[in-house]
Amino acid sequence: MKQRIGILGGTFNPIHNGHLIIAQLVLEKLGLDKVVFVPSYLPPHKKKAEILSGKDRLKMCQLAVKGHSHFEVSNVEIKRGGKSYTVDTVEWFIGQYPKGTKFYFIIGEDNLSSLLSWKRIQDLLKMVRFVVVSRHTQQRNKSLVKCLTILTPLIEISSSQLRRRIVQGKTIEYFMPKEVVQYIQKNKLYQNG
Repeated sequence: MKQRIGILGGTFNPIHNGHLIIAQLVLEKLGLDKVVFVPSYLPPHKKKAEILSGKDRLKMCQLAVKGHSHFEVSNVEIKRGGKSYTVDTVEWFIGQYPKGTKFYFIIGEDNLSSLLSWKRIQDLLKMVRFVVVSRHTQQRNKSLVKCLTILTPLIEISSSQLRRRIVQGKTIEYFMPKEVVQYIQKNKLYQNG
């Protein structure tokens, strides 16, 4: 039987329950075998100074999915280093799985408008099916890329919001798995903004 694999890439700076809820909903709605979280080393649109080390973000992702039988974390982009382009990562995944495996690349609706500018997008469109998670009503797809759209509940959690809460000394408990909260506190992450 052919496997159906979801790929959820992101900075995960830090990972939070919103990411996990989205992954679970897509897993269920599409009947995927698993969702693989792929923390990027350096997204093309961000500066290295803006994000925590790949090692810490990878560890937080691993802690967040620990014990979930259908979630995994890949270190492919962290190990590769440099700018993280989706097409390179998807090509790597294709080489790791049996021929015929179907890949679903999960993106937020905020990425939809820039999709056509992604590196080698035409090749990428042949390799994966894009799954857009939308927080509201189904929006008109202005990118002209054929995507599956999955409506999700409005989850008002963002990594930048959580980083601000840490700097302000506010609790981040209940926004992410307790193991991630403990890791952040133990290692004094994000305390300087």
